[in-house]
Amino acid sequence: MRPNNKGFNKIIKVTIRKQNFLQRYRKVILFNKNLILSGVISFLVGALTTQIYALFDSNNLSNALITLLIGYCVYIPLFAFLFYRDNKSRYVDPLTGKKNSKNIKEDIKKLFGTFSISEIIFIVTKLYIHYSLLQSSVQPYQALTLAELTAWGVFLISINIGIKVVKLFK
Repeated sequence: MRPNNKGFNKIIKVTIRKQNFLQRYRKVILFNKNLILSGVISFLVGALTTQIYALFDSNNLSNALITLLIGYCVYIPLFAFLFYRDNKSRYVDPLTGKKNSKNIKEDIKKLFGTFSISEIIFIVTKLYIHYSLLQSSVQPYQALTLAELTAWGVFLISINIGIKVVKLFK
């Protein structure tokens, strides 16, 4: 009597599909990981900033703007570092071992264009929600949390569409 291999074969097929998926979308997954990691750290710094700022000044608009500025001071350099680290091999010529300035410039242009549009969407969404919630007497860290999560959802959708349009990962 032959053993039933249907279950085993199904597990193998699912594992192969998963590996193919991960290989196919590896760069996009790493890109999103870097966005989320730098965003989480920026959020934590922003939550601390908005709460401390509220202790010293009751101006809700300046609180939202200062929090946004501080968040970007953390987010952008951290994302740039993580992105470069994960994509370092794309920027080195395999034959000579020298930096490939052409690839670096191309990616910077693509990233700048994609981020510009996505960040405008993020800023408008976040500032509007953060300011509106602060005006409604919601606690600063709660207002920031809701504004940040909503803006991040919209941002992640727009930036992923953008990197596909500009063909960042060929």
